[in-house]
Amino acid sequence: MTKKNLNTQKINLGIVGACGRGSSFQSACDAMSEVAIHAVCDSNTEDLPAARERLGAREHFTDYETMLEESDIDAVIIGTPMPFHAPMVIAALERDLHVLCEVTAGVSVEECRQLVKACQRSQGVYMMAENYTYMQPNVIVRELVRRGLFGTPYYAEGEYIHELKHMNEHETPWRRRWQTGIDGITYGTHSLGPILQWMPGDRVKRVCCEGTGVRHIDHTGKPYCQASGTMLCKTENEALIKIRVDMLSDRPHAMTNYQLQGDDGCYESARAAGEINRIWLRERSQDGHTWTDMDELTEEFLPDFWKEGMERARAAGHGGGDYFEVLDFIDAAAGRRPCPIGIHEAMDMTLPGLMSQQSIMEDGRWIEVPDSRTWT
Repeated sequence: MTKKNLNTQKINLGIVGACGRGSSFQSACDAMSEVAIHAVCDSNTEDLPAARERLGAREHFTDYETMLEESDIDAVIIGTPMPFHAPMVIAALERDLHVLCEVTAGVSVEECRQLVKACQRSQGVYMMAENYTYMQPNVIVRELVRRGLFGTPYYAEGEYIHELKHMNEHETPWRRRWQTGIDGITYGTHSLGPILQWMPGDRVKRVCCEGTGVRHIDHTGKPYCQASGTMLCKTENEALIKIRVDMLSDRPHAMTNYQLQGDDGCYESARAAGEINRIWLRERSQDGHTWTDMDELTEEFLPDFWKEGMERARAAGHGGGDYFEVLDFIDAAAGRRPCPIGIHEAMDMTLPGLMSQQSIMEDGRWIEVPDSRTWT
């Protein structure tokens, strides 16, 4: 297949998992005149024709390899279950296609190594679709850090608390194995991803992890993994990060929560309806002890790209993340700017969780996190 100059021609896109998660990228793609959803792929043969019509694709495939071989596509978006991510990405990169893939990057260290090697060999751009890094409050915190208003960040917390036992039975049964069947942090990039962007130039060098024990049984009578897992991360720059993932505990919804502490600032996200995202900045504080509603900083510190795309972003889902990550991916594929969550950023977000699974099996022992930049 001869690669197009993506700066001058329309980008033909293939969407994998089109009957499920993959379909959620439609509004972002439709908003870009240079992008055409050319092909869709899903193993759901019954619903695939309707998905093709809904997404406006020319072709549909039930076999991924066949789509890669036969369809005239320049890039793929992969919205399949976690265990398919790395193999599907590698297959596309081997054909020099550009790839935007859902989180996590991989489900084992070995397949992450293979993914890094595939990126090194390929002419295609790889980006991991960590949409929580694009949510408006997280983008504002990142901008405040960039402008120095936090000083040096040295402590952070991230939580993903999303009870989904019902989804294990019918909607997304793969979760029962890959998210709620393994002790440790199996789905930590939504929590860790934004935090690492708040600590630019840093990475997690070691982790330890403990859990709360098995407290729930599934619909077949088999025990889930430990109900709530907490991972501590120590970074190269000696910052400390706490990550909690809980997809099993019975409780009201409080899916994502964040905290950031720096020398000159502190941030705590709202935990429930009616609460505010509160922030304290030494430079902006009147008395040195008063929280500010982050909404008061939006006009000044929300980057222009978010303001300009606000209406489309909010319609796309996941707090705007689904829209902005596709925009960044297309820009990176066209060579207009560097990929913001390329292979090494994806590994920085993924590998700590994988190593936490070893730590929890070894009674919380601290485990070194490999640096993918050394995998040559």
